[in-house]
Amino acid sequence: MRNAAGTPPFPFPTVDWRDGAVVLIDQTRLPGALTELRCRDVETLCDAVKRLVVRGAPAIGIAAAWGAVLSWQRSLDAGVGLDGALSNLARDRERLAATRPTAVNLCWALDRQWTLARASADGGADPEAIGAALAREARAIREEDVTLCRRMGAAGAALLPDEATVLTHCNAGGLATGGYGTALGVVYAAVESGKRIRVFADETRPLLQGARLTVWELEARGIPVTLLCDGAAGGLLRSGRVDAVIVGADRVARNGDVANKVGTYPLAVLAHAHGVPFYVAAPYSTYDPETPDGEGIVVEMRDGAEITACGGGAVAPDGIPAWNPAFDVTPATLVTALITERGVLRPPSEATLAVLRT
Repeated sequence: MRNAAGTPPFPFPTVDWRDGAVVLIDQTRLPGALTELRCRDVETLCDAVKRLVVRGAPAIGIAAAWGAVLSWQRSLDAGVGLDGALSNLARDRERLAATRPTAVNLCWALDRQWTLARASADGGADPEAIGAALAREARAIREEDVTLCRRMGAAGAALLPDEATVLTHCNAGGLATGGYGTALGVVYAAVESGKRIRVFADETRPLLQGARLTVWELEARGIPVTLLCDGAAGGLLRSGRVDAVIVGADRVARNGDVANKVGTYPLAVLAHAHGVPFYVAAPYSTYDPETPDGEGIVVEMRDGAEITACGGGAVAPDGIPAWNPAFDVTPATLVTALITERGVLRPPSEATLAVLRT
């Protein structure tokens, strides 16, 4: 049975540029409707990132790269000149970077675009040429992400037996990336290689990215998937039915500690307790050598209304306090291996992750 929202082309065009606008698959509308949001100014794009219209570390990095193009294009339209365009880009860079503080890809992409713009300006390029260069770079960042995810997928697929059951948390597929996926990229690559893979997907409270997005993606590709509530993961792992847990990441510290969607840490503890491998799939752009360990990772706090309501209806008494971190941090000691485009790094540590700096 096909999802009512339809099936987009694969890799998913999670973030695109068309007719002078950043075009996003509106992930807040899935699985009920497959629609797009067109962002014609940086304010709208910032709001889209905050509201999780686009989410997932690689995907918001790509969106930010196109946000730099959008900023530059608006400056050209306004005729503010080179200095004005650079000033506006610096301002918009800060605004976009502040939307979601945990995902390192966001600042990575913005810094990459800012460095390009400054170097081009210092080299004597005119504003039109710089705008074209920024657009090429944003397109390259997206294409690079798809390539990296395919390499990660192949590396991770080799870890799975010919017939395997994988448990995942949140959404780390095409919707979270340039279109292929990190954790789900491993699943896709394994299936493409002829392996028979079944997936259990945590619903992932409070915003149900597992139920709404991961299940939708897997169903669209014809991969068997079963949904479970987050609290059922321990019993499932204890049953012996899971061969591996595979998740994505929003930031990997220098020592291998990992920030990912809240609920990942207890899942890692449960996997460790039951002897199930716990893998994290993440590209080099998610690795943050400037943060020594997980203690230095800033965890985004979100509106408590995401917990006290679900599906538009209240699930808690009015006015009840709610603690709503978007992420938690899993110590490297609980991660069996980090799956990257440069191979499987085990165990994650400052020494093994050093390859990602080159």
